[in-house]
Amino acid sequence: MMGGHHAASGAAAWVAVASTGPYTLGWYPLDSAGILIGGLATAGTALVCDWDHRSSTVAQSLPPLSNAIARGIENASGGHRQGTHSILGAGVFVLLAALASRFQLETPWGLLSVGAGLLCMFLINIAAKALKLFPKSGFLTNWAFALAMAGLVTVYAPEQWTWLPVSMLIGVVVHIVGDLITTGGVPLLWPLVVRPPKPLRRVPLLRQVWRPNGALSVPLLGRAGSKREWLVLIPVSAYAMVGMTVAGWSIAQSQWTRVADAAVAWTRLWF
Repeated sequence: MMGGHHAASGAAAWVAVASTGPYTLGWYPLDSAGILIGGLATAGTALVCDWDHRSSTVAQSLPPLSNAIARGIENASGGHRQGTHSILGAGVFVLLAALASRFQLETPWGLLSVGAGLLCMFLINIAAKALKLFPKSGFLTNWAFALAMAGLVTVYAPEQWTWLPVSMLIGVVVHIVGDLITTGGVPLLWPLVVRPPKPLRRVPLLRQVWRPNGALSVPLLGRAGSKREWLVLIPVSAYAMVGMTVAGWSIAQSQWTRVADAAVAWTRLWF
C-alpha cells in the first residue's frame, strides 16, 4: 500500500475509535483535541513499519537523523517487510510509545510531556511528508514544522498521554493489515519462518495466500497503488478528513467562545 494511503487509513481508524459521533465506534472516546492530535499522530504511526527501508517516507522525513535510524532498523529487522511487519515488531513499537509517554519533566511552567512531544514530532512530520504537504527538497521546512509541532504538543496537548500507545497500536495494525491485503504480504510470525508443506504449495489459492518464504497475503487490493486500492482509500481518506475537520471546528468554536466571553467581560469592566 502507498505511504499516503497508509497515513489516511491510520487517521481514519483513529477517528473511528476515538470519536463518539455518528458512523464511529467510540471504543476509546477522547475530546476534540485528542481526536485531532491523535489523528495526526496515528497517520504517522501507520507509517513507522516502513522505517525499515532507507528510501521510505519515514526515512526521508527528518534527515539526516531519520536516515540513520532507518539504517539501524533495517539491519536489526532483517530488511524491508520483515521484522517491522510482524506481531513482534508491532509489540516493540507499542512498548517504545508507552515508554515515551512516561518521560516527563517538571519545569517552572508545569509538567511537560517531553517524550510524547518528541515522538509526536516525528509522527506528525512523517504524516505530513507522506501526504505531500512538504516539497521533496524541504529539508529546513521539515525540521521547522517538526520543532513547532513538538513545542505545541509538549505544552498544549491533552495532559493524559495514555492514548499514545493506543495510537501506535492502531497505526501499526492498520499498516500491517494494509500490506497483508496487497500482493506483497507480510511475515506475521517473524523471526519464525513457517513454510507451507510441499504438497500444499501446488494448490494455486493456498500458494497465493501462504508464500514459500512464510509471508501471508490476502491480495484483495492487488498490487500497491492499484486502481482497487485507490477506489477503497478515497472514501477512507474522506472519512478521516471529515472526522478531523469536525474535531478542529469544535476546538475553534470553544476557543472563539472563550475569546468572546473575555471580550464581553472586558467591555463591561470599562463601560
